[in-house]
Amino acid sequence: MATTPESSLEDPVRSFVQVLEKWDGTVLPLQQYGSGGMGCIVWDAAYVLSKYLETPEFSGDWAHTLSWRLVLELGSGTGAVGRMAATLGANVVVTDLEEFKHLVTGSVQAKVLKWGEEIEDFPPPPVYILMADCIYYEESLEPLLKTLKDISGFESCIICCYEQQRMGKSPDIEKKYFELLQLDFDFEKIPLEKHDEEYQSEDIHIIYIRKKKWKFSS
Repeated sequence: MATTPESSLEDPVRSFVQVLEKWDGTVLPLQQYGSGGMGCIVWDAAYVLSKYLETPEFSGDWAHTLSWRLVLELGSGTGAVGRMAATLGANVVVTDLEEFKHLVTGSVQAKVLKWGEEIEDFPPPPVYILMADCIYYEESLEPLLKTLKDISGFESCIICCYEQQRMGKSPDIEKKYFELLQLDFDFEKIPLEKHDEEYQSEDIHIIYIRKKKWKFSS
């Protein structure tokens, strides 16, 4: 993924800024940190998903698909994907663990959400739920899927972008994720040719996920 370093700030946590150029020529500054865990870095899948939101296939012919829509980002870390959605007109809530809440900057609302716990004080089901690189720990899969079931509605579209890893336990984790996912959700893969022309990789996939209505109807 090609991003341009804008500055490197000398501070205790080695903060630095990279910029993501939008189609209209404006740039989205993304502040990252050299230490503090996985949530402090903008990973490649976040760049791919952010740029996908700008593609004609997703954005629509007139007003942008996200305009005035309620959008929630799960496992947001620095909030890169949510911030891109906000620049496209969405009303955005980004969520992550308490220790990452301070990383979010920009005109979005940040909330603490720990996967698997009961959902309290949250808005109604969002129109879109965005996830970038949330499939990496086996122990987090079931809590993640519980949260997806709890927070999504039948009309919610979950867009999951992840980088396929071929080493160690990663292939088994990915396989288990989709085995569990299909119990309660339908999903489809977005072809690579519909991704942004520059921000794409054969190892990074975008999946549309929707709750199965028959599983939850009375």
